[in-house]
Amino acid sequence: MNAKLVTLFNKYPELVECQSSIENSFHAIKQAYESGRKVLLAGNGGSAADCEHVVGELMKGFMSKRPLPQEMKDKLSEVSDGDDYLGNHLQGALPAISLVSHSALMTAFSNDVAPDMVFAQQVYGYGKAGDVFIGFSTSGNSKNINHALKVAKALGLVTIGFTGKSGGELKELCDITISVPFESTPDIQERHLPIYHTLCLLLEEAFFE
Repeated sequence: MNAKLVTLFNKYPELVECQSSIENSFHAIKQAYESGRKVLLAGNGGSAADCEHVVGELMKGFMSKRPLPQEMKDKLSEVSDGDDYLGNHLQGALPAISLVSHSALMTAFSNDVAPDMVFAQQVYGYGKAGDVFIGFSTSGNSKNINHALKVAKALGLVTIGFTGKSGGELKELCDITISVPFESTPDIQERHLPIYHTLCLLLEEAFFE
């Protein structure tokens, strides 16, 4: 077992039962990135904040500085008249988009069309076959997340769900479901965080170390 997973399960032994779904999620996301694809994420409330958090760990250095390849540094220096500032301050990125932050689109679509279709519309617009869509729903029954999952499946995205013990409808819609063994929202969200931290660490290790 990877050392980062060992650390996770030592700190949170109750998550051992999620081991296979965590490992499967890592391999699915890794395969997407190896194929030049991206990750889309959506959630509500605290889970919306989780989406932003994941993007923050994937799109820049997390525990690694992720220096750019020298070839890219040379190109940036060339277009900057020999200035190395860009090349020295950019970091390697794993493309991820949080769908919760597009306020103009979200408010317009909610007002003009249907509030529970906001994430589905974004998945339809951004999603391509081979991408990954990650939906966070502690109950598994968030309509806006489940509508987005259905659109993702129709488009050929890999679907991953973060949820609680029951999993709700989300569990039936996702290719991979990480169901932490808790029922209250705070308990569930408190366990989602170390899981996605570990996934981000594993991905960073795979691509930048």
